[in-house]
Amino acid sequence: MKLGGSLRRRRPSRSGGEGHGTPDIRALLEERRVRLGLLALGVLLAGSGSGYLYATQVMFPGGAEEVLDFREVPDLLDLPIAEAETIVRERGLQVGAVDSIQHPEVPGGTILGQSPLPGQLALPGGTIELTVSLGPERRVIPDVTRLRADRALTVLRTTGFMVAVDSVEAELPGGRIVATVPAAGTELALPSEVRLTVSLGPPLIAMPNLAGVQDERARVVLDSLGLVLGEVETRFRFGFNQGEVLEHFPPADSLIPVGTEVRLVIGRGFF
Repeated sequence: MKLGGSLRRRRPSRSGGEGHGTPDIRALLEERRVRLGLLALGVLLAGSGSGYLYATQVMFPGGAEEVLDFREVPDLLDLPIAEAETIVRERGLQVGAVDSIQHPEVPGGTILGQSPLPGQLALPGGTIELTVSLGPERRVIPDVTRLRADRALTVLRTTGFMVAVDSVEAELPGGRIVATVPAAGTELALPSEVRLTVSLGPPLIAMPNLAGVQDERARVVLDSLGLVLGEVETRFRFGFNQGEVLEHFPPADSLIPVGTEVRLVIGRGFF
């Protein structure tokens, strides 16, 4: 057996492998470092857990439970303000700032909005801010009678009312406001409708033909039609048409309003 060959078998190889069961020193050192790191991590975790348990169970018992004791925010929308306040107190919460706005449809004193929103979580004693309806705004109908229809429309719409228009024959000139429904001075919630009654002018009638009618009879006819006897002119006649209507103005079949003044020409004799 050669001595040189025996020594070569006992010497570790340069590639870092093992020669005949001899351990690699660098591998041993690396393994020891890993074990020490794992041991330190275990000690750190154990210390943290122990500290947490000591703080929560010994120094501050029950503290963690109090932090997690959240309250669900109730749904207060469309409730009367008094009922909403009662519900908030029963949940261990309290009402914060309360704003109010006018609403055309929601009755006054009803909850329109809230913050936080329903279903969210809040700490005990937390505040809920509310927005409450004041109800619809109310306005008094202004007096627009005898105004022109266009001006009356502008006044009412500017005030906040909706406007509908009817028309009737009336003594007022055409295009003038006869009345409002409801009447002027009535207080209404906005938006509400006001109905205008607009004059078409006085009713028109056909002037009757009074020619040849006796004076007294003509006067009766005029009065029955709502016409007014105006100037009466006399024309002398010999033996015929005496006391009869010779002419009248306006002429027959003219369309005239009630109250129109009619002028008559009556025939008279010399004696």
